[in-house]
Amino acid sequence: MTALSRWFGKKPDAHSPQPRGSGDWHKEIEALERESQRAPRAFQGTALNKAGDVCLRAGERDLALTYYGRAIDALLEDGQREAARGVANKIIRVHPEAIRTLCTLTWLDLAARHMATALLHLRDYVKAARKGRQEFITAEQIYLMAHVAPQEEFLAAAADALDTLGFADRASKVREWATSGGSPEHITDPEKLAVHCLNEAVGANLKGRRG
Repeated sequence: MTALSRWFGKKPDAHSPQPRGSGDWHKEIEALERESQRAPRAFQGTALNKAGDVCLRAGERDLALTYYGRAIDALLEDGQREAARGVANKIIRVHPEAIRTLCTLTWLDLAARHMATALLHLRDYVKAARKGRQEFITAEQIYLMAHVAPQEEFLAAAADALDTLGFADRASKVREWATSGGSPEHITDPEKLAVHCLNEAVGANLKGRRG
């Protein structure tokens, strides 16, 4: 059953509001669903991303987020880091407190060595996690990031984040790493770091629903 058929079914999911309007947009979605199912793996995310755009233009925010989330999943599984970052940023523009997406973005920023945006997304990730009461899993993810990040600037920010989340012991450990050149497991090779962070982004995504 496709996302569209679930949306318009007689018994919609309790967490999914009914669409506000009607029109040809749902025909576009049906075509893009078929395209994503027939497309080679490398192009499935593209069709799903387009479906999210169609839903957003139609005013169907929640359905758009569903399609964008599926697009990110497909792109991550195909190793398309930058394309996944692009779609994740769309989600944040629509839903700035999407905890899972902010986690994904922070991992992908580390993969791309985009330190300025990594720090911004880390800050927003912590803020959203506290509001959503997901401190524990967020602290786990940030600690994993600190294990491999070679940049002192990120380690210092990660330590502050762990303090904010209430994990003082881990924060203290990360500060030790920041002053000693990184953790024993830190990765300096850019490509190895990118591959590791991509794998962690995929793994983190599998642990919970995007949002």
